[in-house]
Amino acid sequence: MLENTNVKTLDKVVVRFSGDSGDGMQLAGNIFTNVSAGLGNQVSTFPDYPAEIRAPQGSLGGVSGFQVSVGTGVHTPGDACDVLIAMNAAALKTNHRFLKSGGVIIVDIDSFKEADLRKAQYSTNTPFEELGIKAQIVEVPVTSMTKAALADSGLDNKSVLKCRNIFALGLVCWLFDRPLESALHHLRKKFVKKPAVFEANAKVLQAGFDYGSNIHASVSTYRVETEDPRPGVYTDINGNTATAWGLIMASEKCGRPLFLGSYPITPATDILHELAKRKDLGVKACQMEDEIAGVCSAIGAAFAGDLAVTSTSGPGLALKSEGIGLAVMAELPLVVIDVQRGGPSTGLPTKTEQTDLMQALYGRNGESPVAVVAPASPTDCFTMAFEACRIAVEHMTPVILLSDAFIGNGSSAWRVPDEDEYPAIKTPDVPRELLENGTWRPYMRAEDLHRFWPMSGTEGATHRLGGLEKDAETGAISNSPENHEKMVMLRRQKVANIANDIPLLDVCGNADADTLLVGWGGTYGHLRSACDELNAQGTPVALAHFRYINPLPANTAEVLARYKRVIVAELNTGMFADYLQCRYPETRISRINKIQGQPFSVSELVEKTRKIIEEA
Repeated sequence: MLENTNVKTLDKVVVRFSGDSGDGMQLAGNIFTNVSAGLGNQVSTFPDYPAEIRAPQGSLGGVSGFQVSVGTGVHTPGDACDVLIAMNAAALKTNHRFLKSGGVIIVDIDSFKEADLRKAQYSTNTPFEELGIKAQIVEVPVTSMTKAALADSGLDNKSVLKCRNIFALGLVCWLFDRPLESALHHLRKKFVKKPAVFEANAKVLQAGFDYGSNIHASVSTYRVETEDPRPGVYTDINGNTATAWGLIMASEKCGRPLFLGSYPITPATDILHELAKRKDLGVKACQMEDEIAGVCSAIGAAFAGDLAVTSTSGPGLALKSEGIGLAVMAELPLVVIDVQRGGPSTGLPTKTEQTDLMQALYGRNGESPVAVVAPASPTDCFTMAFEACRIAVEHMTPVILLSDAFIGNGSSAWRVPDEDEYPAIKTPDVPRELLENGTWRPYMRAEDLHRFWPMSGTEGATHRLGGLEKDAETGAISNSPENHEKMVMLRRQKVANIANDIPLLDVCGNADADTLLVGWGGTYGHLRSACDELNAQGTPVALAHFRYINPLPANTAEVLARYKRVIVAELNTGMFADYLQCRYPETRISRINKIQGQPFSVSELVEKTRKIIEEA
């Protein structure tokens, strides 16, 4: 450490890596996150990258970012960063606005030549002055130092330059006193089949760390508080991976093999990638030719007795709508995962929104009710994927899981659960006596109205299902008006009955508040932080966050009725607010909305909530 270094001790610290899309910012950020999680820090990440496959090098459109908050009491990746790493002039220009006043900027000064400044559309040769940056600026010749460290490596120039991100990682590890052994472990896993590349990156990592130890500039370094975590095995996990693992857990708990029929689409593709690796666990992951084939293959698997899943984003959910209607009519268990992104159409493929809610609730022809759930965080994706499967199987209905790009790509520290932490999923097998006496029919129902689920090939359980309406008693095709109305109401009530099988709505924050902040899905971390900050500043606020959307928790009306003001914050034009207002017209609802492809910031939630309260 430097003799004149100002060591800042913080509960949490925010770091933002930025550079060209090919500069490896996501890798450097992920390794730093994993190292921090291994030290007992809570972590929350926000990968922020462009939709273009590869914009011109050094251009503003090609900048990729990765922001992470580490420490204690971490619920979000942070509104602004304490440290910004900018690998070129374009990264500095697009990301300096995220830096806190007085923070630290580390730049690769080798990438700030006149040609670089021209590509990034600077009007002068003094970028820091032009941008009005007030920060501790550390100019590091990252490119030159990386080339020097690997001069004898035998790697070509292109391969050497690919290691620049790891030099920056080594420097950041020095800045935050992170052990290199853990970073080396993750590099070794990443390049296990390329030992020469691992050795080069290991050398560069050490060079970056040593450079930090030897520089003679005055720069703040950071000591980040940790807390004693609950004993167990921890890992850094992103929402898409957690979703895949939750599906696998559900398969184990219901005793039915997992089948995924999907078509690649950003930002949901990683679920398909992860499950394709899990043949050792009996997973069948099929990349189909299109979205319609994906849902139809899953419906076929459900008919055959598999735990059936299809994954997509908003455009794919639209294409799957007729297939989902078929699963509603056939009353088959089907989990549809929608990792929401900016729309409409192709929209903003790599950005986050919550704009598919109405499509999930109502986007099918006819009376076509399905259950809808939404995870609140990257780690909650595991739990809610499991819950989606449990509800689908035990209630014989399609379930839509509404994740989003923010939590699907973002990550948190996750404790691997013990096997007994999740309940067995009770498959609604056909009662044996009905098979033995030959009285079973496809639409016979249990007390909560779900039909039974015979395994294909079960003696006495031969049956057909399809898109045409069936008789409630015999299962034969029926055009009877009275029967159609009866079946519509049965399917509707079956989904409504799920409210008796999900947790009640929890409220946190100030118990005496008369203002209730409401959110759903992946906005939880920002809303929780805003609630805590408002209460700390003397503005009493409570928070109710919804993970079960259809049906709503049974105590929803009672919770909303307790408060004078209900403020719904969501990343759309007010879909959930409209949904609640329609169901509970006596509730006065105010709204906070954002549709910019970016998550909320805590500061804007605090400001807008306070403004609504003051105006009231």
